[in-house]
Amino acid sequence: MTSYPKFVEFHEEGPREGFQIEKQSFPPAERAALIEALADSGLSQVQVGSFVSPRAVPTMSDTEELFRLIKKKPGTRYSVLWLNRKGFERALRVPEADIYPALMCYASDAFSRKNNNCSAEEMRDRNAEWIDLYAENGYAPSTAYIMTAFGCNYQGEVPISAVTDLVKWFKDLCADRNVEVPAICLADTVGWANPDQIRRRIDAVREIVPDARMALHLHDTRGLGAANFHAALEMGVDLFDSSVAGLGGCPFAGHGDGKAAGNVCTEDMVFMCHELGIETGIDLDKLIDAARMAEEIIGRPLAGRIMHSGGLDKYRQKSATE
Repeated sequence: MTSYPKFVEFHEEGPREGFQIEKQSFPPAERAALIEALADSGLSQVQVGSFVSPRAVPTMSDTEELFRLIKKKPGTRYSVLWLNRKGFERALRVPEADIYPALMCYASDAFSRKNNNCSAEEMRDRNAEWIDLYAENGYAPSTAYIMTAFGCNYQGEVPISAVTDLVKWFKDLCADRNVEVPAICLADTVGWANPDQIRRRIDAVREIVPDARMALHLHDTRGLGAANFHAALEMGVDLFDSSVAGLGGCPFAGHGDGKAAGNVCTEDMVFMCHELGIETGIDLDKLIDAARMAEEIIGRPLAGRIMHSGGLDKYRQKSATE
């Protein structure tokens, strides 16, 4: 019998990863209302935006203003993405931002050069500086992301050894800095994963760091997002990144026409958890309302399923009364 986790935590990335890929900018007030609706659904973390180059990602250039507009809800962490020291220092200057001190590396050198303008080795080695910088400001690493952990549109197949070598490197670095190994998040950045890969790579990571929490950042690029999510649940993974209404996608992924699907859809994955008897602490109806708000802001049909069909509770209640 499958042993699912009893509780699954979702980190919502739609307001950042969802809106960064759009060709137009959207009013901060509308995005702030969406973030408030997401928090009201019970999500423990909502990623508001990013502090990155406005030339590279112009839709995130107003992130400071966006933070000032949000009416924060107690119990929700309002995080932000940065990719270098300058971005982290910007985050420290925004009192409304909750610091989520992540580490980041790439299993694909080609993708690292596209996304960060540096080699994968250079990006990996920067994490030693990150740990020191976080410590100077009173933080310890929360999550270590391994991007393109399943494959790369530019470089092709990514072997398991490329992932496990990075996990070993993180383990040694943390031991050297006398900090606990953070959660290890395998990111299917450009949608290469399948359920078998999910299981085998989780197993391989756990052999190296059995006590570290596992997390996944999944995309539904090629239609396997839900299957990969379920495979991870079967492996006991209890932390996932996701995006409301299926928003998002990496603008540097190289998907041809740019219309590839984005992250796994938060409300659809929450629905799956609830159907499997897994608690999430999330009010699905409120989350569906937030997804419909996102669709209204974007102004076109979005990829989420449950946002259009609704859940099953009302139908079950109807049949129970008949």
